[in-house]
Amino acid sequence: MTDGSGSRGTPDQHRTSGRASGIGPYVRKYGAAGALGLLVVVASVTAENFLEVQNILNVLRQISIVGVLALGMTFVIITAGIDLSVGAMLTVVVVYTADTVQTLGVLPAIAVALVVGAFLGLLNGLGITLGGVQPFVMTLGMMAFAKGISLLYTQGRPIPITNEAFLQFGSGRTLGIPNPALVFLILLVIAWVVLRHSVFGRSVYAVGANEEAARLSGIPVKRVKCSVYVISGVMAGVAGILYASQLGVGTPVAGDGYELDAIAATVVGGTSLFGGLGTVGGTFIGAALLGVLSNLLNLTGVSPYAQNLFSGMLIVAAVMLQRRNAQGR
Repeated sequence: MTDGSGSRGTPDQHRTSGRASGIGPYVRKYGAAGALGLLVVVASVTAENFLEVQNILNVLRQISIVGVLALGMTFVIITAGIDLSVGAMLTVVVVYTADTVQTLGVLPAIAVALVVGAFLGLLNGLGITLGGVQPFVMTLGMMAFAKGISLLYTQGRPIPITNEAFLQFGSGRTLGIPNPALVFLILLVIAWVVLRHSVFGRSVYAVGANEEAARLSGIPVKRVKCSVYVISGVMAGVAGILYASQLGVGTPVAGDGYELDAIAATVVGGTSLFGGLGTVGGTFIGAALLGVLSNLLNLTGVSPYAQNLFSGMLIVAAVMLQRRNAQGR
């Protein structure tokens, strides 16, 4: 190929470009897994009880809420979108669930949680697709809106949950696996099937890779983009159920900071903020990486608040790597 002056690129330039494009995908695909493996080795050496079965199951339980939120975030970010409102939507779900489970029972509370999450996600999707609002702005506005709803509904006071069946679900186990972790793993499999083996999943990737090309090929772009925000809202509903059943209280600050953790798990797991790339398997690895890091800090006596520092650094590092890979292609 020639450049604008009609000259051809040098062999060295071609070899450099080939190395960049050849190495980049491997780093993006296996970098998080390699980092997780390295962290596990470090944790095994520095914390003698890290590899105990009960501790591993505890890590799975701890990442279940962030993991579920990150599954929904994966769909959104693959379309080159962002959802800053998942933490606030989780809070709305938690307070409504806490109230409903006390008055109507478990099944109505679960139904309310899913409907509320889906509705808030639909508002995000409609604002972005029909209203033409940028995802960052729309979901930032939804964050403030949802937080306001939670505070108004509770008047700033927590709502205690005393329904034993509901609390037993959050603290109980099935086949030895904590119920919240089992829910996360089931949703992980469902999300993997949808993304990798369905027409909708292929449409999600197509919209993120090139929205205009997807539109010209007949893909209903607006419907797909709206749908991923509904999925994110439903995942916030499920995460809210898990939170309320584990903590036993509906508090108006339940989801504070969860949006950062969900984005971190998704991006660190290899989902590109530029759209068109990402897997739920990578998201699981990203969530596990954050969970193992938090667990290691706890076992070694380091303040758990330090996790926010590492989460921020991981997001920046992952995005810088993605940009470098994109430029190298």
